[in-house]
Amino acid sequence: MPRRPRFSDAQILDATATLVADGGLGAATIGAIGAVLDAPSGSIYHRFPTRDVLLGRLWLRKASFFQDRFVAALGHADPWIAGREAALSLPGSVRADFAAARVMLLHRRDDFLSPGWPAGMNDEAARLGRQVDDAMNHITRRLFGRVTSKTLRLATFAILDIPFAAVHRHVANNFMPPSYVDELIDLAYSALISHRAVHLHRPRRTEQ
Repeated sequence: MPRRPRFSDAQILDATATLVADGGLGAATIGAIGAVLDAPSGSIYHRFPTRDVLLGRLWLRKASFFQDRFVAALGHADPWIAGREAALSLPGSVRADFAAARVMLLHRRDDFLSPGWPAGMNDEAARLGRQVDDAMNHITRRLFGRVTSKTLRLATFAILDIPFAAVHRHVANNFMPPSYVDELIDLAYSALISHRAVHLHRPRRTEQ
C-alpha cells in the first residue's frame, strides 16, 4: 500500500508563499521550503519536478484564489451591487490570505512564468487571463448597456485599479489593510459609477 504523503501540495505551496511574502522570490529555495515543513528536499522534488514548476503552481493557485472571489462577487443579480462587491473583494481577499497578497501584489506575473512549464500550466495561465478580461467586459455591459473603450476603462478603474491602489501601500508595508480602506473604495466606486451611469442614460438635448 502506498505511503501517505506527510504534506499536501497545498501545504507546500503555502509554505512557499510565506517565504516569498517575507523575503521575495529568492528566499523560496527548495531547501528553505523543506526547512519550513521539516521535510527533505527530495520529497518536494517528488511533487514538483523543478523550482520553476513549483513557483508557477504557486502563482496559478494564488491568482485563482483572488480571481475566483472576484468573479463570484460579480454574480450578483444587480449589476451596480455586483461591481461594488467585486471592488470590495480585493481587500477581503487580502485579509483572507495575506501571504498570497504579498505574492500577487508585490511581484509581476512574469516573475513566475517559465518556458519550462508543462502545457497544462500554460493553458491555466491563459484561462486566468481570459477570466478577468471576460468578467470586465461582462460587467461593463451590464452597468452601461454597451462596451466601449471609455466604459470599459471606467469600469476597470472603479472595480480594479482603485482597489489595487487602496490596498497596495498597506501590503507593501507589510500591514493588513484597515477597515476604512473598504469605505474609501466604496465611496470612489459609488461616485464614479453612479455619475457615469446617470450621464450615459441622460437624454441628449436637442438643439433649438
